[in-house]
Amino acid sequence: MSFLDILLIVISSAGLLHGILFAIYLCVIKKKKTLPNLLLGLILICMAFRIGKSVMLNFGHELEPLFIFAGLAFLLLIGPLLRWYVLGMTQYDFKLPAHYYVELIPFTIVFGMSFFISKNWFDAHDKLAIVIFGSTLLFIYLHFIGYIFISGRLMKKAKKRYADRLHIKTSKVIFEWLYILLIGFIIIWFSYVLNIIEDTIPYIVGPIVYSVVIYFLSYKAYDLKITDIDGGVFKENDHTLLFTKVKQIILNQKLYLESDISLSSLGKLIGVSAQKTSKIINQESGYNFNDFINYYRVQDAKVALLDVTKLQYTISSIAFDTGFSSLSSFNSAFKKFEGMTPSSFRKLKNN
Repeated sequence: MSFLDILLIVISSAGLLHGILFAIYLCVIKKKKTLPNLLLGLILICMAFRIGKSVMLNFGHELEPLFIFAGLAFLLLIGPLLRWYVLGMTQYDFKLPAHYYVELIPFTIVFGMSFFISKNWFDAHDKLAIVIFGSTLLFIYLHFIGYIFISGRLMKKAKKRYADRLHIKTSKVIFEWLYILLIGFIIIWFSYVLNIIEDTIPYIVGPIVYSVVIYFLSYKAYDLKITDIDGGVFKENDHTLLFTKVKQIILNQKLYLESDISLSSLGKLIGVSAQKTSKIINQESGYNFNDFINYYRVQDAKVALLDVTKLQYTISSIAFDTGFSSLSSFNSAFKKFEGMTPSSFRKLKNN
C-alpha cells in the first residue's frame, strides 16, 4: 500500500471516527438527553457504517456483497431519521408515533437481503446480480435525496409557521443549523452520485467529503450550542405572550417613533415592571431595549430613504422623524443593522 493510500485512509477514517465519538457524546455522555440529540446521534452512526463500507471497498479486496449491501442499507435509515430530527427540532414536545416506524421497512428489506447474497451467487448470476445491485443502488440514492427534500420542506413550513418568532435568537439558531445540516447531506449525496455516474470522481472522495462535512457540522453544532436546544423553544410561555403584546403595542401604535419612549412607560402599558419588560425583550428578541426600538426606527428610515418623493429630505430630518434624538445615534444604529450609513444606503439604492 502506497503512502498516498495510507494518507487517504487516515483522512477518510478521521471523520468517520469523529462522527462516532460525537454520536456517543450525544447518546451516552451528554447529561441533557433529548429525542433530537438521540436522532442526530443515530444519523451519525448510520453514516459511519455507510462511510466505513466505502473505505473498505476502496482499499479492500474481494469485499463480500454482505458488507456492500449492508453499508448501502444504512442510507435507508438516515432519511427517516433526518425527517424525524427536523420535526423534533421544530415541534414542541415531539414524540415518535408508532406508525412512523413503517418508514423503516425499506431498510429492513435491503439489510435482510444482504445476508442472502453471497459472492458465489454474484459470480453465478452475473447479469441478474448487476440488475439487482443497480436497481437497489438507484432506489437507495433516490430514497435518500427524497428524504432530504421532504426534510427541507418541513423546515420551510416550520419557518413560515413561526415567522413571528424568528427574531428570537434560539429560533433563528435552529433554522440556521437545519439549513447547514441539509446542505451538508446534499454535498455528501452529490459526491457519491457523481462517483456512480461513470466514475466522475474517485470513489474515496465520498469518505473524504464526509470527513470535511462532519468536522464542519461539529464545529457549527458547538458554535450554535445546538445540542442544548430543541423544539421546546417554540413553546409559548408567559414571556412569549407578553413579548407578543409588547411587539403589537409598539408596532400598532408606532411607539418607536417617540423619541422619549422608555422601559417604564412601555412596562405600564403592558402592566409589568420596567425590569421585567427589559428581561422579556432581551430574552425573546436577543436585543436590549434600545436596539429593539432602534431596529423598527431603522426599518421606517429605510422606507423614507428609498421614497423618491422624499429625496429632498435631509438625513437629519429623516432621523428625527423616525424617533432618533440625534444624527449620530441614527448613523450608529443604521450602520449596526444595515452595515452602512444612511447616506450610503440612499446613494446605493437610488442609483
